[in-house]
Formats: sequence, C-alpha cells, structure tokens
Amino acid sequence: MQEMSADASTQLASASPADWPVAPLWRPLVDDFFAGARGQALLAFLSARLQAGASIFPPRPLRALELTPPEAVRVVILGQDPYHGRGQAEGLAFSVAPGVRLPPSLQNIFKEMRRDLGVPFPPFPEPGGSLVAWARNGVLLLNTCLTVEEGQAASHAGRGWELLTDAVIRHVAQGQRPVVFMLWGAHAQSKRALIPQDRGHLVLTANHPSPLSALRPPQPFIGCGHFGQARAFRVQHGY
Repeated sequence: MQEMSADASTQLASASPADWPVAPLWRPLVDDFFAGARGQALLAFLSARLQAGASIFPPRPLRALELTPPEAVRVVILGQDPYHGRGQAEGLAFSVAPGVRLPPSLQNIFKEMRRDLGVPFPPFPEPGGSLVAWARNGVLLLNTCLTVEEGQAASHAGRGWELLTDAVIRHVAQGQRPVVFMLWGAHAQSKRALIPQDRGHLVLTANHPSPLSALRPPQPFIGCGHFGQARAFRVQHGY
C-alpha cells in the first residue's frame, strides 16, 4: 500500500472510511462496524467536529489495520488514544512520526528493550520513534480509541472507536495462532477479558511505561522482561 508523502497533512481530512485504507482481511470487520448504528454515530461525530474546525489526529485512524494484516499478527501492544500534539500521531500505538522527539513513554519502551534484549537505543532522528517497521513485522500497535483532538487527551474516548478495537482484539484472540499480548497499564489490562485462556496466547502485564508509573510496584514496566519473553515465545512457535 502506498505510504503518505513526507509533506502529507498531519491531521484528519475526511470522516469517510473509504479514505482510510486497511489490509483486505480486516475489511469485513471494519465495514460491519461502520455499517452499524455505533459506527454511523461515530462518523457523524467526526464529520461535525471537522466542520466545526477541530484539528483531529492522526490523518489515517486505521493505519494499524493497514500495516498489520490479521494473518500477520504475532504480537499485540495496546495503547489508549493517539498523541494529541500536532505532528506526533501516525496511527500506531506509542509510535511518533519520523523526526518527532521521543515522548517519555516511548523512551521507556526503548530503555526496557535495551535492558532486556541488549539492543542499542535507537539513534535520533533515524529511526527515531516511528514504529512502522514493527507494524510491518507482525506487531499490531493498536490504540483502543483511534482519534483525538489537538491538545485534548481522550477527547474522543467513548465515541464508538472502542467497539471496533474490541472487535479487533477479539478477532486476533480467537484465532488459532498463539499471539503475545502486551498489556501495559490498567486501561490495556481491562481488555484481558477479551482474550480466551484456552488458545495458548501469552498475556504479559505490567504498569504503563509512562514515567509516572514505569518504576512503581506492583508490576514496574522497567524490568518487566516482556521483550525477551515475547522473543522466546515467538521462537518457540517457529516465527
């Protein structure tokens, strides 16, 4: 699928799902959601906010479903909603657009990777904080709410996106292939009920990587060892 050009808009320009590409095998699930009452209400809300002049991020809300088709998912990392600073959000949980300064949570993610796997801290600005390469290699970087307004965290929470993203989580979790679910923080862990216990999935929980919680008990993010556990699980299953 064609990537956005470097000078593409950083904000949502349309409230039409036809303008938001997804991988083919996600299409039935996405179309079913937008055909229903909650999906239609969400689109009406987005359209009204755009007409009112709101700046909404990211430009492609379904990018996680564009870059990581369901048949490729090996790891799921759940976020809450997109970054609300202009130019930050690129439609993938925890990821920022190329050239954007790393947010503290993402710095802690890279810090734990380095501690756990012995990999060097990614240089800035290349590859910086964009996790597109992860998404293309089977890591579904899914926020539970997929749009936000500039400067207003969680401004689109409860508007309907959660119904779609719950369906995405459920679809992956009900598949036959064992998947690693990384649930960081109470919000992500609230989705644990969507993951059956009899499918062989590896569910890893820890505090959110935010500096406010990354070092706090009972499950500090720094030192959680999730990346090593995920790598060992994937090797075990022949990935």
